[in-house]
Amino acid sequence: MSENIKIPADVPKSKHDEYLNNYAEMTKGSGRLMLFAGDQKVEHLNKDFYGDGISPDDADPEHLFKIASMGKIGVFATQLGLISRYGMDYSDVPYLVKLNSKTDIIKEDEMDPFSNQWIDVEQVVEFKEESGLKIVGVGYTIYPGSKYEGVMLRQAAQIVYEAHKNGLVTVIWAYPRGVSVEDELDPHLIAGATGIAAALGTDFVKVNFPRGKDDKEASLLFKEAVMAAGRTKVVCSGGPSIDVKSFLQRLYYQIHISGASGNATGRNIHQKSLKDAVKMCNAIYSITIEGKTVDEAMKEFE
Repeated sequence: MSENIKIPADVPKSKHDEYLNNYAEMTKGSGRLMLFAGDQKVEHLNKDFYGDGISPDDADPEHLFKIASMGKIGVFATQLGLISRYGMDYSDVPYLVKLNSKTDIIKEDEMDPFSNQWIDVEQVVEFKEESGLKIVGVGYTIYPGSKYEGVMLRQAAQIVYEAHKNGLVTVIWAYPRGVSVEDELDPHLIAGATGIAAALGTDFVKVNFPRGKDDKEASLLFKEAVMAAGRTKVVCSGGPSIDVKSFLQRLYYQIHISGASGNATGRNIHQKSLKDAVKMCNAIYSITIEGKTVDEAMKEFE
């Protein structure tokens, strides 16, 4: 690997090689993560997959797996059920199993968010052994500020510990949310969320990009979150679909101004046709993993 990885102390010595191999698979030896997010079938229901401005290709869940197989990615994150239904036909894909998910049907002014754990780490390990698929990590979402944060934080801590014990890499999705949260895009609050993720011991934390007058200012504000995370690496949520060049420019700023260690992108990839989604993966990968410029990445897409 091009980066000297400091192995967490909760990874047993017998699992050091497995952890390093999984980390190298996810980051392609760069130390940065290009995560293709496919967990929105639950999180955002079908409005992310069918409708105006969305390619008809996206109506079929298999579209996600085709993209992950054909495009350049670090890891594909989705629920175990989808992996069990399609993974056997896409065994070349490195997978991260999302251990919790919730819908957005119940609004936050009705109830603080709570996303309960679906699957245990030991079940993921068993599935990995039985299926032979490339399961390299697990992920879990927390909502700091929710009155249910205590339950989610305990689950997250246990997940990180058990995953590391089995040589798996961990990603925590951290979104401050609930009736007590006035502005979930506040840069100080986002930095607080990355600090929580560091205290949980996760390898990567996925957070929303803070609000600024423009992407450059937001990237400067985002430095606080990267510093607060310490040795836990920060990746940015891709957010709603925007034009390709704007997305790539923002990603470049996030990495080269903020010091972020990659991205976690869903809608900006999978809402496109298969051909364009694969090209989008390759463009994102070229900035995140290969260190290319925005213009070079645009050539990958065009």
